[in-house]
Amino acid sequence: MDVARRRMVDLQLRRRGIRDERVLQAFAEVPRERFVPPDFRDEAYHDHPIPIGLGQTISQPYVVALMVTQLAPSPTDRILDVGAGSGYQTAILARLAGHVYAMERLEKLSEDAVAALASLNVDNVTWRTDDGSLGWSEEAPFDGIICGAAAPEIPQVWIEQLADGGKIVAPVGGRDHQSILVARKDGTRVHRRHVCDVRFVKLIGEHGWSE
Repeated sequence: MDVARRRMVDLQLRRRGIRDERVLQAFAEVPRERFVPPDFRDEAYHDHPIPIGLGQTISQPYVVALMVTQLAPSPTDRILDVGAGSGYQTAILARLAGHVYAMERLEKLSEDAVAALASLNVDNVTWRTDDGSLGWSEEAPFDGIICGAAAPEIPQVWIEQLADGGKIVAPVGGRDHQSILVARKDGTRVHRRHVCDVRFVKLIGEHGWSE
């Protein structure tokens, strides 16, 4: 798996424009096979999403790397990871940020993700099983918010929970096609930027899609 992981970093990330060496190192260190179901471990480093149960997926490595690169967390940042799913992106973020607050609404996925993170001795993640579309007001403000599921629009509560100068990276759009947006908070203004078109599972919740 170590060889497959190095090939993934070189061929799927570096050659496709991921240049942040901290991000590339994090992907080289995190064993993705720990975060996929046993039946799919041989595909852990393939260039496609993998089902993790309950209608959810772990995104292809390049998309995770692209979104994390757009977020650009610093070593002291406090990051909210919404729709954390398998915990793989959470583990990547934990190597880049000061602390990660991860939210996942599905109990079984949460249990599996927390176990995977514990097996890797990740100790700077706080996990909560809840509606991530509401954010996590008790721990706000966050320096960055990243979402692994598609919302109809960026929830206003996320913007309110974002520190000034912070960024939100999330897929936003319709049920079948979305765009990754980067929203940067500048005082009372929010500057939005389109990155690329994608297709994600839906963000289910009060400020997302109905179930």
